[in-house]
Amino acid sequence: MSETILITGGAGFIGRAVGNELLARGNRVRVLDSLIEQVHGVVDGSKMLDGEIELIRGDVRDGDAVTRALKGVDSVVHLAAEVGVGQSMYEVERYTSTNDVGTAVLFEKLIDHPVRRVVTASSMSIYGEGLYRDADGALVEDAERHGLRDGLANWEPVDAQDRPLSPVPTPEWKRPNLSSIYALNKYVQERTTHIMAAPYGMEGVCLRLFNVYGPGQALSNPYTGVLAIFASRLLNGQQPMIFEDGEQRRDFVHVSDVARAFADALVLPQAKGGTFNIGSGRDRSVSEVATELAKAMGKNDLTPIIVGKARVGDIRHCFCDTRLSAERLDFQARADFGEGLAELAEWVAQQTAHDRVDQMRAELEAKGLVA
Repeated sequence: MSETILITGGAGFIGRAVGNELLARGNRVRVLDSLIEQVHGVVDGSKMLDGEIELIRGDVRDGDAVTRALKGVDSVVHLAAEVGVGQSMYEVERYTSTNDVGTAVLFEKLIDHPVRRVVTASSMSIYGEGLYRDADGALVEDAERHGLRDGLANWEPVDAQDRPLSPVPTPEWKRPNLSSIYALNKYVQERTTHIMAAPYGMEGVCLRLFNVYGPGQALSNPYTGVLAIFASRLLNGQQPMIFEDGEQRRDFVHVSDVARAFADALVLPQAKGGTFNIGSGRDRSVSEVATELAKAMGKNDLTPIIVGKARVGDIRHCFCDTRLSAERLDFQARADFGEGLAELAEWVAQQTAHDRVDQMRAELEAKGLVA
């Protein structure tokens, strides 16, 4: 089925991959993107995308721009968002305006220009802490950490009896635990999609993305994915900086797998109305990932700096339960992590990146967001 598909935020890292995947499947692709400097740098937007992709430069909060972008469109992939847990905790108006109001404007315009299906990008961040199991074998959805602001290196969540909890893969049924403004924003985008789609004859789907990596990440944006931040440091001859003790565990999924998930979510009948995790199903410690990336980039001497402090809004462990997406989207990550890191390293070697991690840390500390 060939369609004309609008991708909001389609000039970003994930959006470009989704656009190329949709083109390869025979679709026509239009992008609405404001091309903000923090993400894209100073760019010529016309050179960022495949020549077959139509670019409309505009803000998702601009109703006129959204109306123009929706003309003749069959389906929408909604990626437009400010991204960054830490920055969202002090750029509150900016994040809430772009993410929540931008989504509201999009769906308000969709009332007059309904499409077949809208697939919205959500985030693992809405879970807060992932799912855990206690010493008695019971599942724990609302794990909390204590002592982070008391000068204690008590990184791991414990139960009411101070017994350690064991992290397990986090499924979609886990209740949200919104520990940052960004997480709140992404949950609002999810709920807006599901609330608004059906009453106006549309189908809504949400994909909760885990840690996406691959060539094309915004290396100069210190609030983006952790692998891009590490790569920028390494490229500039600096050691990766890791908060806490580096043993926090995450799920890293290649952007090519994510692009395929979006393309499938647009067309599979059984995806209608669903919310799905998109991850690799494999968890890794952040320190392990930093070390492996340094090795792939030939920077073995640049061992990670363990900060030993936590950022407000960060969580300890969260990794992906992939069973529902396998069942309903037939999704399984294909990219090998080692090969993906080698590909990322090769791409990074050809880039120029401004390392702004120290600036980011200073901003967080100045606002009391590092404990």
